[in-house]
Amino acid sequence: MQDLVTVFGGSGFIGSQVVRALAKQGNRVRVAVRQPHLAHTMRLLGDVGQIEVVQANIRNEASVRRALEGAQACVNLVGVLYETGRQKFQSIHAMGAKNVATAAAAAGVSRLVQVSALGADAESPSKYARTKAMGEEAVRAAFPTATFIRPSIVFGPGDGFFNKFGEMAVISPVLPLIGGGKTRFQPVYVGDVAKAITKAATDPACAGQTYELGGPAVFSFREVLEYIMAETGRQRLLLPLPSAVAGLIGKACEIIALTPVAPPLTSDQVELLKADNVVSGDKPGLAELGIPATTVEAIAPAYLYRFRKGGQYADETERFAAV
Repeated sequence: MQDLVTVFGGSGFIGSQVVRALAKQGNRVRVAVRQPHLAHTMRLLGDVGQIEVVQANIRNEASVRRALEGAQACVNLVGVLYETGRQKFQSIHAMGAKNVATAAAAAGVSRLVQVSALGADAESPSKYARTKAMGEEAVRAAFPTATFIRPSIVFGPGDGFFNKFGEMAVISPVLPLIGGGKTRFQPVYVGDVAKAITKAATDPACAGQTYELGGPAVFSFREVLEYIMAETGRQRLLLPLPSAVAGLIGKACEIIALTPVAPPLTSDQVELLKADNVVSGDKPGLAELGIPATTVEAIAPAYLYRFRKGGQYADETERFAAV
């Protein structure tokens, strides 16, 4: 086997794909998560003994140092989409990223990959985007050769975007077009993102680079919802919702963040939707990493089908209904 790579947040939607890709290349992988008892299945993604799961919280410097012992490379995937309890944007995206970079430099780690976000901007009205930019700045200061990965909306089985609106289309007769539905996205497949992160973590040529990852097509928010309705066979009213009104709804929904249930919308997410989420063209991306971009149409139907009437048996249900 090759190097030992510590992956912080390795049990999440993107992280599990990264762990699988790293293991497939023959690397030893240490998955560092807050609740290791919930990540025991991660060991099944590699050969016997190839993947270990350890406890680490990037807000706790001592646990970060332990997770990095003996590692040659490190990936930080930890992030939150909304704030709850001690999991705040500032403590995770900024201070947490700094803790990982500082500990990695002190431990003599050769390569560090910081997963940020497309739209990370210190001047953004969104706290999510601002703290992502703060994290990048802190990592650069502590680990100058770090590689940064900035993906657009990431799609794939288990994603929190296409699935969210697919579920909404099942229960609601109306889908909201926040800000009029003009915001543009460049959805990128989770498998492609995992390949990019793996490449960055194992190829010294990627050191110091910032990669913007987007898929082969750009969709407006309206086009995304129309695509989801077409794939799920659900006809729903697309209702334009001014950003100001959506922001008030988001603030009301944030009360849900005090419970274990994820809020359907937050005021900070409304701020994010005011800006396009597409690659700038000024930074290298999937093409420069030698990774062909996968289309939404090639993947999304395989998991959006469950939101059709009849689920996986939708075609049969329609056929018998026509008899």
